[in-house]
Amino acid sequence: MSIDKSLVSKNKLSRDRNVYSRFERIKLLKNEESWTEEDSVFGLPKVKVQRMKKRTKKVKEKKEEGADAAAGKK
Repeated sequence: MSIDKSLVSKNKLSRDRNVYSRFERIKLLKNEESWTEEDSVFGLPKVKVQRMKKRTKKVKEKKEEGADAAAGKK
């Protein structure tokens, strides 16, 4: 049984993936100079997935500093 299109979340692909496609792995290996054109595309080594960190902490710290400075001036 399938899920109706209206019930599927819109941000389905926005989360981090834990597996790269073959093309993405080859691209990363080329950047690391671990793969050349003569090498086989089968049996590629594993590549660590880079995850993006959220920057919410820095924004909160700046807001707190601004609030402390404003409270100190009064």
